[in-house]
Amino acid sequence: MSKIKTMAVIGAGTMGSGIAQVGASAGLSVKLFDTTQESLNQANKRIKESVERMEKKNALAHDQAIAIPERISTSTDLAGAADAGIVIEAVFEDETIKRQLWLKLTAFCRQDAIFASNTSSISITQLASSVSRPERFIGMHFFNPVPVMKLIEVIRGNRTDDETCSAVMELSKEFGKTPIEVNDYPGFISNRVLMPMINEAIFAVYEGVAKPEAIDEIFKLGMAHPMGPLTLADFIGLDVCLNILEVLQKGFGEPKYRPCPLLRQMVAAGKLGRKSGQGFYRYERK
Repeated sequence: MSKIKTMAVIGAGTMGSGIAQVGASAGLSVKLFDTTQESLNQANKRIKESVERMEKKNALAHDQAIAIPERISTSTDLAGAADAGIVIEAVFEDETIKRQLWLKLTAFCRQDAIFASNTSSISITQLASSVSRPERFIGMHFFNPVPVMKLIEVIRGNRTDDETCSAVMELSKEFGKTPIEVNDYPGFISNRVLMPMINEAIFAVYEGVAKPEAIDEIFKLGMAHPMGPLTLADFIGLDVCLNILEVLQKGFGEPKYRPCPLLRQMVAAGKLGRKSGQGFYRYERK
C-alpha cells in the first residue's frame, strides 16, 4: 500500500474534480482547491452526479457512493495544501499559470510532498524548475473522464528521482488505473501522436476534402475508433488542442505540428467544442 494518505488537488474543473473523485475512491483524504467558491460548488455537484451514475450502473456500492464525497473537502486558500502527501495540479494548460502556481505552493508544502502536474504536453522538467525540490516533481497525465479512463501517463522529468516515480506508480494502481511511464518530451506519447492526427483531420475540412461527419465515420468504420478525430477534438476542447499543438511546434521546431488556420479561427471565434456549445458540431448546453 502507498504511504500517501492525503491529497491536494489544485483546480476544480472537469479534470480536477475527476482526480479528486478517484483519490477519494481509493480512500485518501482529499482537499480540492480553486479560486472561487462557485467553482468548488460546481465541482461538488459534478462529483456527486458522477458517483450516483456509477452506483446506478452497479460500478459502486451504495456505501461507497456515500463515502466518496465525504472524503473531499474544498477551499479557496492554498495554504490548506500544506499537509498533503501529494499535490496534483490540474489548472489551465498554460505554462506561465502553472509555474506561478508552483512557485506559491513550494513555499509552504511539506518537504517530503510529491508534486504532480496533470499537464497534457508541457515539459515536466521546466515546470519542476519552479519548485525547491525538483526531484519530487513528476507528471501525472489523467484522461477524461477521469473516473472511467484507466490510463495515467506518468512522466519523469530530468531530475525526478526513482522514489517519487515508484510512489506515483503505486498510487496510480491504488486509484484503479494503469500507469505507463514515459520520458519528458513535448506532448509525451499520447498527444505527440494524437494531436497531429486531429490537426490533419482539421486540415482535411479546411481544404474541402470532406465534411466533419464523413471524416469521423471513416475513422469509426475503417479504423474501429470509438469516435472520430473531430468529435474527439470537440470533446477535448479546440482551445486545448491548439495549445498542445503550439507546445509541440515550439518544442520540436517542426512544420508538421503547425496548427491548421481553421483551428485558430474557430478558437478565436469562441467555437471551442462541447464546452462552448459549438465546435465542429453543435451541442445542447445544460
